[in-house]
Amino acid sequence: MTRSSKGQFQKGASGNPRGRPRSSLSTTVRDRIAGHLDELVDVLLERARQGDVAAARTLLERVAPALKAEELPVRVDVPDGADLASTGRAVLASAVAGSLAPGPATALLAGLGTLARVIEVDEVVRRLAKLEERLDASIKP
Repeated sequence: MTRSSKGQFQKGASGNPRGRPRSSLSTTVRDRIAGHLDELVDVLLERARQGDVAAARTLLERVAPALKAEELPVRVDVPDGADLASTGRAVLASAVAGSLAPGPATALLAGLGTLARVIEVDEVVRRLAKLEERLDASIKP
């Protein structure tokens, strides 16, 4: 392996050209555990039955992972043909009225902000294209 004067590997040269060995420690440990899995589960079950909270937690985490919050669809009354500012006001009004939770309201407002930036960039690109057309037309004889 060649290194630079700073001790770094040259671009495109791996510091470990042969890669990680196939029989890594984690693979070895997993194989050993797999060979005794039934016994280990039996031990954890017995300890959980005897009141070992850590054993019970370990079993439950593997069998029944933690529940994730479920997001339900929400409806916000937005006037027909509303612009971004009016839509944002409608989202805030729904949040203030309590018909929209703060989390979804924040997400909707962030989405409106992103949409505003996309529209702004689209408008700049459109205007730039028109200016380039005018410039090209004025240069041509």
